Amino acid sequence: MAESADDPELFWVDPRLRGILPMEEFHVPRRLRRVVRQGCFDIRCDTAFEEVIRGCAEATEKRPNTWINDEIVRLYVSLAARGAAHSVEAWQAGILVGGLYGVSIGAAFFGESMFSQVTDASKVALVHLVARLRLGGYRLLDIQFLTPHLTRFGGVEISRAHYHRLLADALAYRASFLALLPEVVRGDPLAALQSSRPTS
Repeated sequence: MAESADDPELFWVDPRLRGILPMEEFHVPRRLRRVVRQGCFDIRCDTAFEEVIRGCAEATEKRPNTWINDEIVRLYVSLAARGAAHSVEAWQAGILVGGLYGVSIGAAFFGESMFSQVTDASKVALVHLVARLRLGGYRLLDIQFLTPHLTRFGGVEISRAHYHRLLADALAYRASFLALLPEVVRGDPLAALQSSRPTS
């Protein structure tokens, strides 16, 4: 992370309490289920990675400061070019209106940040991400810090030691981000969440 967008320095973070989103307990609120089924967004993956990370870096009323500086953008774009970082994007009328990005190592996915310019865009992207990860055999979805927003989806905090054990387990497996998803996921990720077996 960086202290701010203007700070060129980076530092590592290993918090005492770590946020994770247990995929087998992922909860989609009823209203959001309706939004997902309405198909308001065209969901794509890895077609606009740099645009997503720059969207996450933009200041908003709720988040006037960002930890994403130019060096982080450069490094993560490089990871994406190697297939080690991915974006899930929400589009409307050909315009990117929200999404999220993260890093994939072994069977662990590290969610880095999300943004939304249209109501529910990032939330729908999150639903698609979890469906994709479950189908791909991922065992850990690291959300780093727990927020009230992510608590609504089933996010929890665990101790550093517990997190390190889960991470070691996930890194011992291989998972696939699934560049090509079955039609059921593209059309209805909720069905994929119900039909896919829990991965941990």
